[in-house]
Amino acid sequence: MSSDLTFATEAVDFHRAITVPDGPLAATRPELDALHQHCLALYALLDAHTTRTTPVNQAEGEALKAARVRLWQAAEHLHAAWHRVPVTDADRLLTAGGCRPRLPVCGRHLRMSVRVRHTHTPAELRAPFTSPDRL
Repeated sequence: MSSDLTFATEAVDFHRAITVPDGPLAATRPELDALHQHCLALYALLDAHTTRTTPVNQAEGEALKAARVRLWQAAEHLHAAWHRVPVTDADRLLTAGGCRPRLPVCGRHLRMSVRVRHTHTPAELRAPFTSPDRL
């Protein structure tokens, strides 16, 4: 792992350790938005590695492709969770009408979904988890 990626991973771990308390507490919209943004950044990084690796090592490329699909599925769930946070009076106008491109989380998700649909088949995107043992 490159040192920059190691620092990024440590920063995420540090954030979790200092900001996520023990016990039940629902995630906030800003936290889910940030998690969604991280997930899509990881998707883009994994996409770059998948694209470079597959021509050199098909088996490794297929494993990376499966991981990339799972990251997109995680992003889909984070986006859905963001929309399911209970609406406060301050959020009411922001979230009225559901998913809209002008909302930061929705715009980011919709832009990436165009890229994802060009890269993956609908069947791949709906597939259940596949074990790495199948390789």
